Amino acid sequence: MQPLIHDLRHIKTVLETALLVAQEPLSLHDLKRLFAEELKAELLNDLLQEIQDDWVGRGVELVRLASGWRFRARLEFQPYLDRLAPEKPPRYSRAVMETLAIIAYKGPLTRGEIEEIRGVAVSTNVVRTLEERNWIEVVAYRETPGRPGLYATTRQFLDDLGLKSKAELPPLTELGALAVPDLAGGDES
Repeated sequence: MQPLIHDLRHIKTVLETALLVAQEPLSLHDLKRLFAEELKAELLNDLLQEIQDDWVGRGVELVRLASGWRFRARLEFQPYLDRLAPEKPPRYSRAVMETLAIIAYKGPLTRGEIEEIRGVAVSTNVVRTLEERNWIEVVAYRETPGRPGLYATTRQFLDDLGLKSKAELPPLTELGALAVPDLAGGDES
C-alpha cells in the first residue's frame, strides 16, 4: 500500500502547487484536469481539506469560494500587505452600493423593479459600473413587453467578498448605515 500513499502525496502536492500559482479560484473541474487519470470529486475534496488543515495557523489559507478554491492571505495580515500596494480601493457612490445591495438580496430583478425599491431612477452609469466590476449580469429576460433583463449578482461578486453563496451574506440588519431601509422588510423573492 506504500505506492498509493506516495501517489496521494504527489496528487496533493500537484493540487497545492496549482492553487498557489493560480490567479483565480480553481473549480473541482479545473483541478481534475490537472491529472491524466480520472479522480473522484470525493478524493479531491478530501485532499483539499487536508491542504486546508496543513495551512492552519499560517499567513495564508486555502478557502472555498463560489467559483472554486484559492489561497488568500488571512484577513489579520491584510493591513501589512496593504503597505506594499498603498493604492486605495475604488470608492463607490451610495447609488452603486444601494443598487448592488438590492440585486444581492432581492435579485434577480429588472431595472424597473430596482428603481421601484430605491424610489429613484437607476442611472446607466450605475449599472455599467457594476457590470464592469463583474458583480452583476443579466441572467434572463422577463417575458413582458420590452423583455427587460433580470439582473443578478455573479460568482465574481461572491468571490470578491470571500463567500461560497448568497446565503452567507450578512443579514440586512447587520449592515447598519449601508442597508437600504426599503430592503429590510418585505418579501425575499
